[in-house]
Amino acid sequence: QVQLVESGGGLVQAGGSLRLSCAASGRTFNIFGMGWFRQAPGKEREFVATIKRNDGNTYYRDSVKGRFTISRDNAKNMGYLQMNSLKPEDTAVYYCAAYRMPWTSAPLNADTYDYWGQGTQVTVSS
Repeated sequence: QVQLVESGGGLVQAGGSLRLSCAASGRTFNIFGMGWFRQAPGKEREFVATIKRNDGNTYYRDSVKGRFTISRDNAKNMGYLQMNSLKPEDTAVYYCAAYRMPWTSAPLNADTYDYWGQGTQVTVSS
């Protein structure tokens, strides 16, 4: 099993920045890639960004391209989501997730992820 723990959420004004961290522990050698999802109140969970562990290839949802950056530190078993130019519509609970399968295309569906963190709240005030 793999355990994921997010940190770094909080309250920020529009235009501000936050950096989310995801610490992985357990059988981390099983992880092929990781991603970030978010869920706003009354809405479905949606994909934000994903990164492959080996080559660092990334993929983002359109609304965060140019503002968010996903990264990983394999030696530390850490993942990150740098969020800049935050908007009120970015307000949500953000979840870190990891997957084991070597998907050839970017895994955008939550069902393709095997492990999930507990989530961290991000609130952007206008």
